[in-house]
Amino acid sequence: MRRATLGEGGPIDQPAARRLIEAAYAGEPFVTLMPEGQLPEVKHVTGSNRCAIGFVVDERLHRVVVCAVLDNLLKGAAGQAVQNMNLLFGLSETMGLPTAALCP
Repeated sequence: MRRATLGEGGPIDQPAARRLIEAAYAGEPFVTLMPEGQLPEVKHVTGSNRCAIGFVVDERLHRVVVCAVLDNLLKGAAGQAVQNMNLLFGLSETMGLPTAALCP
């Protein structure tokens, strides 16, 4: 089993894992990182093009467990097609895709 580490910094902890995940998704308009200690549920993304990510650090096993949810009706093929078309034609990635969910 391999330990999750931050280079030479030793085992990863909750704040370090959060910094890594925030850096990985910085500037991604449809990705939401859940508050600390909260895992995402489908209700957080229903009717949206969003992906919600949450995580916990298991310090005993030196693992980061990541959970992500999305609504495959919008974030699936339809939303992804619009998002890709926007990028292909040099438009804003979010054009035509509401950032708020259709139903809370």
